[in-house]
Amino acid sequence: MEREKFSSRLGFILISAGCAIGLGNVWRFPYITGKYGGAAFVLIYLFFLFILGLPIMVMEFAVGRASQKSAALSFDVLEPKGTKWHWYKWGAMAGNYLLMMFYTTIGGWMILYFFKMVTGQFQGLDPEQVQNAFGDLMGQPLLMGGCMILVVLIGFGICGKGLKNGVEKITKVMMVCLLILMIVLAGRSIFLEGGQAGLEFYLKPDFGKLQEYGIGQVIYEAMGQAFFTLSLGIGALAIFGSYIGKDRALTGEAVSVTVLDTFVALMAGLIIFPACFAYNVQPDSGPNLIFITLPNVFNAMAGGRLWGSLFFMFMSFAALSTIVAVFENIISFAMDLTGCSRTKAVVVNLIAIIILSLPCLLGFNVLSGFNPLGGSSNVLDLEDFIVSNNLLPLGSLIYLLFCTWKCGWGFKNFRSEANTGKGLKFPSWVLIYVKFILPVIVIVIFVMGYITKFAG
Repeated sequence: MEREKFSSRLGFILISAGCAIGLGNVWRFPYITGKYGGAAFVLIYLFFLFILGLPIMVMEFAVGRASQKSAALSFDVLEPKGTKWHWYKWGAMAGNYLLMMFYTTIGGWMILYFFKMVTGQFQGLDPEQVQNAFGDLMGQPLLMGGCMILVVLIGFGICGKGLKNGVEKITKVMMVCLLILMIVLAGRSIFLEGGQAGLEFYLKPDFGKLQEYGIGQVIYEAMGQAFFTLSLGIGALAIFGSYIGKDRALTGEAVSVTVLDTFVALMAGLIIFPACFAYNVQPDSGPNLIFITLPNVFNAMAGGRLWGSLFFMFMSFAALSTIVAVFENIISFAMDLTGCSRTKAVVVNLIAIIILSLPCLLGFNVLSGFNPLGGSSNVLDLEDFIVSNNLLPLGSLIYLLFCTWKCGWGFKNFRSEANTGKGLKFPSWVLIYVKFILPVIVIVIFVMGYITKFAG
């Protein structure tokens, strides 16, 4: 059976970017940027994004396109006879399933908060009541479960329509809407009275912050954010390489995806910082920023119900674009491994993902006494730690070694595939860097992740 293909280059770029653009771009990037010196941090981050993330993305795309398979079989197709690279398929598949085990719950929160904003449920609430609303949600497993199931049904419903008519067509619309919403929201935020202080905080380099935290710490944080933002190492992007033709070289395509991902992260800061400063609200990290801080900001803002609704619509699109992309990867695993139809893969995995997502949402209530990583950690923290601190860096290391060492696919084969077609080529002079230096950097990120988690 001939493999499906994207109908357009734009579809490939938007869907790949949609997979890379996660909620971490929106709530972690602005916070970490402000903490570590604004524009000074952004410059360091961009440098590492292009020297760390970009080469590995090209490698994932190349492995996918050369094998014409998902990560479930791509190593089997390309590895030298007798080698065991294909064992990593289980790590890649586990990474995609684990990611969806908690991402579907957070996606459900986004859709619920969009509904709450549209219906005016936050209007008239004071800051403490807004905070309590999020706390109350955590104690309602049935409501969270309903929202999670809705997200899973939407995601698999889109994938069930096929690559061109479902995933590509609908993700294109979502991504275009996401980008338009971001520009509109950023425009509104920038011109708020008092918002200039937020712009300064975000865009004016503060080299004093680099000294305050230590240049080593700032570089590590920039490296970590640059590495994790693209969701590399679990074959989530490799699948889209298998859906494109040979008419374009892959380095240029990876640059386009990276630029789009970075644009969304930077625009998120333009939305969040001026609004927070205009209303004297400290931009917090993580869920607090999205579910507690910003609803208070929208409450204080003229026309806040409209702007809040648009913001949570944008957040829902950001979550769903990733969910649809990863669901497509999961469906492709099933089809490649078993030869089953798309419909059967959708039905079986729809049920599986709903069941697998239950521990995460129950971790906030029924299983709240289970603290797997100590302290106040929960099931979501454990699942996120396994994916972010283990499978992403170790998977990226495997793609790096597979594409550069002779005992794997090899640098010559990789470059030949990556450079097929028009556009920017992957240079031969970076071999020493991607073969010896970049793997060491990835190992450092992996080790530092453990040190920061358990010794910090």
